[in-house]
Amino acid sequence: MSPIPAIESIYVPTLAWISKIQTLTPMEKIFTVELPRGVSLGHKPGQFVEVSVYGVGEAPISISSSPSRSNGKFELCVRRVGSVTKALHDLKEGARIGVRGPYGTGFPVDEFTGKDILIAAGGLSLAPVRSVIYQVLDNRKKYGRVLILYGAKNPSELLFKEELQEWGRRADIEFHVTVDKGDKDWIGNVGVITTLFPKIAVNPRNTIAITEGPPIMYRFVMIELLGKGIPEDQIWLSLERRMKCGVGKCGHCQIDHYYCCQHGPSFNYAQIKGVMEAL
Repeated sequence: MSPIPAIESIYVPTLAWISKIQTLTPMEKIFTVELPRGVSLGHKPGQFVEVSVYGVGEAPISISSSPSRSNGKFELCVRRVGSVTKALHDLKEGARIGVRGPYGTGFPVDEFTGKDILIAAGGLSLAPVRSVIYQVLDNRKKYGRVLILYGAKNPSELLFKEELQEWGRRADIEFHVTVDKGDKDWIGNVGVITTLFPKIAVNPRNTIAITEGPPIMYRFVMIELLGKGIPEDQIWLSLERRMKCGVGKCGHCQIDHYYCCQHGPSFNYAQIKGVMEAL
């Protein structure tokens, strides 16, 4: 039997509620959201939703939880940076919000079966790629090696710290983390995320690479990935560029002939490399 559609209109928000709020850093919180009738959002790793706070506005936010852990709920990691996200941060558990989506293309994780998975994420971009990580880990036997590289500006900005520790303890994950600048308690790697690449070896023909981060990071991470011999069509990235309406109508997220909210935000590098300079 097909699941009941959770979101009935691409234009009209569905009323949802926040069942749990956790503070990750002074700037980020993670919100657990539930939809009416306990139905699943039905998203794919890498997709996003439009979230509205009534009387304030609407903003696109990537989904942080994996479909394999939906159980009628999904998670959003939100940084307090604008009017809508500030309003979200001021809400309490039980508050109502509007949700449209899910939108965009996700990462085709099912097509990666049998492959090694290399994930490189910078800063807040660990939040959306977390959806991919748990989709892979919850189906661990389907994949080869799993390598996760994560970088942040400083230790205080690291997200999901307890989960990072868990990944570091797991024997079936190769996890490396770095910060641009350490503090007196930091004993790990110091440097940008590209300083982690010499620590890993890959089988390029059997490796799928997924990277998310600020545009400036892509330029240097791509050099590292291609330098390790990973083919262009085995590299995936997310371009979350000024998305607004979510349905390809407003044009805010257009890069050349692509609309990030429709053709992306998950792109294959071989597909998008010709317009990367527009970022």
